Amino acid sequence: MATVTTLSRAAGGRGNPGNKPYLVEVEIDLAAAATAKGSALAANDVIEAITVGANTVVMFAGAEITTAPSGGTGATFDLGITGGDVDAFVDGMTLTGASAGDYGTLANTATPILVTTSDTIDMLLLGTTPDTAGKVRVYACLMDVDSVGSSKEADEVDRDYLA
Repeated sequence: MATVTTLSRAAGGRGNPGNKPYLVEVEIDLAAAATAKGSALAANDVIEAITVGANTVVMFAGAEITTAPSGGTGATFDLGITGGDVDAFVDGMTLTGASAGDYGTLANTATPILVTTSDTIDMLLLGTTPDTAGKVRVYACLMDVDSVGSSKEADEVDRDYLA
């Protein structure tokens, strides 16, 4: 089992005036993942897709095949948080034989998930022989739940002094 870390995209975004949900996506190229690993992809390899910052809620996440995979036999993958729930978002999406435009069925069994320390949303490769080519778009709707920075209580705002 190996972990490919070089393809992940950092998540970021903060609404104004407060925290709002935002969409993050990354396209995982299976051939590039094998190159980054230095050898062929294998069952139980982990491909880090989206970096999620501390104190962020993952509202949902999913996957779409953008270029049909090839070169594998019986390959599937889970999408989740390795070290946590590895199939929290997608459980057993087919790679081998999938077509461009196919979406993984959202598991939604454990969402939303609060990430309290920085972590990643990962693809866990499963099956006999993972595909060697093809692309998968991984997407997630996130929301930063850190404090927006205001320490004023309702009884301390300026409007109370204007009356």
